[in-house]
Amino acid sequence: MTRIETKFAALAAEKRKAFVAYMMGCDPDFDRSLEIMRGMPGAGVDIIELGMPFTDPMADGPTIQAAGQRALAAGGSVSRVFEMVRAFRQSDATTPIVLMGYYNPIYAREGGVDRFLAEAVAAGVDGLIVVDLPPEEDSELCLPANRAGMNFIRLATPTTDDARLPAVVRNTSGFVYYVSVTGITGGPAANAAEVAPEVARIRASAGLPVVVGFGISTPEAAEAVASVADGCVVGSAIVKLIGEGRPVAEVLDFVAALAKGAHRA
Repeated sequence: MTRIETKFAALAAEKRKAFVAYMMGCDPDFDRSLEIMRGMPGAGVDIIELGMPFTDPMADGPTIQAAGQRALAAGGSVSRVFEMVRAFRQSDATTPIVLMGYYNPIYAREGGVDRFLAEAVAAGVDGLIVVDLPPEEDSELCLPANRAGMNFIRLATPTTDDARLPAVVRNTSGFVYYVSVTGITGGPAANAAEVAPEVARIRASAGLPVVVGFGISTPEAAEAVASVADGCVVGSAIVKLIGEGRPVAEVLDFVAALAKGAHRA
């Protein structure tokens, strides 16, 4: 079992929901980003979703776009994100890490997919979310990642109908990420009542935990959404504080409040 699968099994045994926190790697710089990342498990984060900075993040709203630009300006790259993961693993061997990003920096990097996966596994990465690779392109990265022992986590959305859903979940593992709203990160608030039947439909098709993200920015919203799913993801609200230059302790206090909300569900 991967760390992700082990984590969900443990949470299920405890009858708890997962709290997933997103942050952009190397935002606003390597050292501060690593400090925040290292503090997340102690703040109650079950799974860390770590963004790989990219110039054209099509699924992300202004807040995470700005984080990517800050990270790139500070020298952020796929290689530097791997450095972050390796440094994190020196003191934490159990918290699952999912890299989130886009295919271009992986494909264009010297050594391509094979080198990327080898370095990711060696660094201690557990899963990938690559939002611009549809199921029809599974041979590009999804299947090689699965063979390398990593979970490839697919996104389902409000427009993923019953005809499309089997293809979306076919090679997905670890969990399914349900995008609660039609749009980009940092957009409208998620509605738990609307999310609930979609989560049930996806869970029945995939046989995997379903974690909901997009549109969750408060502890109350985290609790409401996690109550109808297997967990929730918060990203933009955390990244916003980082972008404002808030002290690391303040960022982690906010993360802890969100985690408590999700864990109350």
